Amino acid sequence: MEKQRKAFTGHNLKTLRKQRKLTQIGLQMETQIDQALISKFERGERIPPTETLCILSDYFDTNIDYLLDRTDNPQKI
Repeated sequence: MEKQRKAFTGHNLKTLRKQRKLTQIGLQMETQIDQALISKFERGERIPPTETLCILSDYFDTNIDYLLDRTDNPQKI
């Protein structure tokens, strides 16, 4: 039996950004990731590529599965 995976929604990324009291522009300035892409990631319109996931994971000190909405646990493993 195959497990059904949660779909990427961008919810956890948006939550992390708001917890740091950052706007999308502020996150762009911190990470050099284009604000338009951050917006699309947060709306679930695009899945961040691996390089971007690594940047965001390091910046927010979280795991990539949390950024991809595959877990509710933000702790690095």
